[in-house]
Amino acid sequence: MEVILKQDVPKLGNAGDVVKVADGYGRNFLLPKKLAIEATAQNKAVIEQMKAAALRRAAREKGQAEEYARKFEGIVLTFVRRAGEGDHLFGSVTSSDIAQELESKGLPVERRKIELDHPIKTVGEHTVSIRLHRDVHASIKVTVQKEAEAEQPAAAEATEA
Repeated sequence: MEVILKQDVPKLGNAGDVVKVADGYGRNFLLPKKLAIEATAQNKAVIEQMKAAALRRAAREKGQAEEYARKFEGIVLTFVRRAGEGDHLFGSVTSSDIAQELESKGLPVERRKIELDHPIKTVGEHTVSIRLHRDVHASIKVTVQKEAEAEQPAAAEATEA
């Protein structure tokens, strides 16, 4: 089945593309969610208008994303977690943890846009990429510390007092 994408669909194509998909995927997912329309002769005539509008919208969105990406420069997020031997965390730092921390700093980002292949499970410094637009990525540093390291200075102050 051939369809014309009305919106960008990850791992399939961008708005205005004519793609060939399995019949079930097109009928049961793309068409009901209005992500695509059937590629008929009539609809192919409309595709040029859609592409022109999509190009204008994409240029505007890319400009906004680049402006927003500048706000992420120099951002360092610090998480304190319990860790065992070998500096392996008992839990992990996930994309939703990072999204919550960014939101508390006034930089809201959808957790799905945070490109984290696997949750962070080790102590140390990690670089995380954020996809703000298909052509615009921002990087932030995520530092994970052992819980004991963070508590030691506080415990030393308590014994001195």
